[in-house]
Amino acid sequence: IARCSSLRSIEVMEQLKELNKLLVAKEFQIRIDGITLLMDHCKKNPHFVSSNIVQIFDTFTLRLQDSNKKVNQYALESVVSMIPLLKNGFNPVLFSVVTIVMDNLNSKNSGIYSAAVKVLDTMITYLDNLLLLQIISSRVRFLTGRALQDITDCLAGLVAVAYPRKPQVVERQILPVLWYFLNNMIGNGVLPGKSGNVRTVVSKLAKSLHKQMGLKLEEYVFNQPQHVIKLFQDLLDMDLQ
Repeated sequence: IARCSSLRSIEVMEQLKELNKLLVAKEFQIRIDGITLLMDHCKKNPHFVSSNIVQIFDTFTLRLQDSNKKVNQYALESVVSMIPLLKNGFNPVLFSVVTIVMDNLNSKNSGIYSAAVKVLDTMITYLDNLLLLQIISSRVRFLTGRALQDITDCLAGLVAVAYPRKPQVVERQILPVLWYFLNNMIGNGVLPGKSGNVRTVVSKLAKSLHKQMGLKLEEYVFNQPQHVIKLFQDLLDMDLQ
């Protein structure tokens, strides 16, 4: 048995070495072959991938921000296929992948942008929404442009799903995000130093949170400065049609 297991671990090391070699190759086509091989492993032996996921993704996440647009898009699309196969086995690398995927939402390349949106949608469908909400909430203030709008919109949806499960956890994560917006937003919906108008998505977030928390949220808001209370009321009254 010991001999079998040591042979198995040698085999695993060889497979990891081969995968790594392809993923860091100079030629972009070989890097694409590396991504295909990883997807193949996910289909045929998901246990191999989830058991070694941190090591594999140390290299693979570089492909999610590859300077070659084809590789970048293909890597994002492969994550869409991997998540349903790995499910919770994906959790150890969720933070690093979400962070990079959010950056891809600002890509001017429509293929990369669409693939990044699909990754987030797939995560919401298959992975723990509460964990996702915690990760995304912690990153919002570092975002700008389209990524900030899309992610705030995404948070509004996550609140509706996660709040009934763990209200206190959601409040702890989301209220600082809401205060960040309400305290920094200029009346027309712009955040100083950031591009894009967030008024509509922040209104969505405020409404989603208000629907779950009701009067409790209003009590929190009334402890905020006067201009924050007014902005909050305006956002709740906003017609989102």
